[in-house]
Amino acid sequence: MVELYVSLPGIVGGSTSKALKYANELENLSTVDGYLAKGYVYEYDDEPELAEKYYKLAIEVGGSVTCYEKLTNFYESQDQPDKAIDNIEKAHGKHQRNAMHYQIGKVCADYNIQLEKGEKCLKAYLSNHSAKDGVPKAWAYYRLAQIYKHKKDKTEALKWIDKAIAGLPDIKVFQEEKALISEL
Repeated sequence: MVELYVSLPGIVGGSTSKALKYANELENLSTVDGYLAKGYVYEYDDEPELAEKYYKLAIEVGGSVTCYEKLTNFYESQDQPDKAIDNIEKAHGKHQRNAMHYQIGKVCADYNIQLEKGEKCLKAYLSNHSAKDGVPKAWAYYRLAQIYKHKKDKTEALKWIDKAIAGLPDIKVFQEEKALISEL
């Protein structure tokens, strides 16, 4: 209901105040879900300070992987990759999930920051990979290729992008990345 009222135009009954009303009711039933709902409302309503506050409160109260993911996604949407990485590292400290290594590597590769950390995390992800991680190895290869491209290491970048393409040959973004790397 919260998402519905936030996204509907006012002419058909949508409004932030209605969404917050439902978020408050939800908070009475489940504090963590209420905080997540409020974070969503404030994020949608372009009030980043309040969105961050409620996502952090959700982590304090619930501390689930979902709570951490919401705050990480928020930081990425706000173009704050260092905060996103810090949050993923805190989540990993609590939950010890290999997929979080991939997430850190992805943010590092996407934003061209902390490249050594990104490389280390992606290699840890690959060495500990299992089906339950949810992200195919080819995507980690792709992220490594991005990191090496940022480092201007064409040979290593091509090695990793070729592994990505071999693993998932129909992914268009892999082919596009290879073209970019080839231009180095």
